[in-house]
Amino acid sequence: MQIGRYILKNNLIVAPMAGVTDRPFRMLCKRMGAGMAVSEMVASNSLLYGSEKTKRRANHAGEVDPISVQIVGADPKMLAQAARYNVDNGAQIIDINMGCPAKKICNVMAGSALMQNEKLVAEILEAVVKAVDVPVTLKTRTGWDKSNRNAINIARIAESCGIQALAIHGRTRACAYTGDAEYDTIAAVKAEVKIPIIANGDITTPEKARFVLDHTGADAVMIGRAAQGRPWLFREISHFLDTGTHLLSPHVDEIHGVLVEHLADLYDFYGEYTGLRVARKHISWYTRGLPGSAVFRHRMNQLETVEEQMQATTEFFEEQKASSERLLYVGELAA
Repeated sequence: MQIGRYILKNNLIVAPMAGVTDRPFRMLCKRMGAGMAVSEMVASNSLLYGSEKTKRRANHAGEVDPISVQIVGADPKMLAQAARYNVDNGAQIIDINMGCPAKKICNVMAGSALMQNEKLVAEILEAVVKAVDVPVTLKTRTGWDKSNRNAINIARIAESCGIQALAIHGRTRACAYTGDAEYDTIAAVKAEVKIPIIANGDITTPEKARFVLDHTGADAVMIGRAAQGRPWLFREISHFLDTGTHLLSPHVDEIHGVLVEHLADLYDFYGEYTGLRVARKHISWYTRGLPGSAVFRHRMNQLETVEEQMQATTEFFEEQKASSERLLYVGELAA
């Protein structure tokens, strides 16, 4: 998989997710097998450049190449300025958000709302491509609603404007995240353009990744919500695509170790006060489905120091390990 001058180690990409794909999460997913990770969206409003949130999102220290930063907005000049700002701060690939279905984004005619205005789409893409000397990519949906699936038209515009790769989420803006993603539109786009196409939406298992790649002919898959609390999903998919066989699921000890490392990175990146609060959702995702996790998560949300949070996490996983060892011992006795 190649985007401009950057050759990715594989065709597995972390989807940009607001409030999730910060630097600690991107770096973790790359260590766990992702070929690239796209940042959470950065507003194109230049007045926000001095905010702490924007400074954090422009912090790529220690991140493995290539560094892809997503920008969002509806004004071509402001998006071009935002692209230059992020390249000056280390971005090696600029991604343009035309896929976000959130009302607060679409209400200002940004995100997937832009798919309603193909003329503006072209103006934005031309402005951003001309503004920077790094590859520019685009993320869209299949259309505004099921009666207006115009992903093929958008793809043709993107290709003619110099976009280097196009990611498509298999839902319309009106669908948001409901229902099942459909891949026929992605396959139709792939047949119409020569730029790399990245398929996104409901890719939750190695088998589903294989199916989507085969069905659409896409060059890569992009994985979002399924990787929350499961960053090892990328190595599992990579192994399956290479061998047709499955890796063993991570042991409780490894899950604990990955989570502890992730928490430490969050505390360091955000500071203890914000890091503690950001960590809560990640802890919830990592422990989802484990025995006693509902009670644990409720207790976790009451803790107010990183020491308490880390200690409670360790105690929870020690109990998980003890429980699994008890079950194994009982199984051996029964045998």
